[in-house]
Amino acid sequence: MSSPTARTLAEMRKRGYLVQVVEKWIPAVKRRQDLYGFIDVLAIREGEIVGVQATSGDNVASRVAKIAEHEHVGAVRKAGIRILVHGWRRNAAGRWVLREVDCS
Repeated sequence: MSSPTARTLAEMRKRGYLVQVVEKWIPAVKRRQDLYGFIDVLAIREGEIVGVQATSGDNVASRVAKIAEHEHVGAVRKAGIRILVHGWRRNAAGRWVLREVDCS
């Protein structure tokens, strides 16, 4: 099974972006740290920068709320970085389906 981050990387590449995982693992506290507190993947293409929070389909609402309340969201928006949440779930046929929410 692929992770939400792996599926988001593939999706953004398909859309023509150059992508990079920007969350990091901190072994000392056994936690992941997102860029600016809410970005897992940074995607760029001419004239556009997108930060993506990748998650399961069930967690989309909580991630949208987390971003809306985060202390750094204003600075990220002012910098012109588009903010997306990618929620992934399987449909009845067993295929992965993306729900994308723009939090820009």
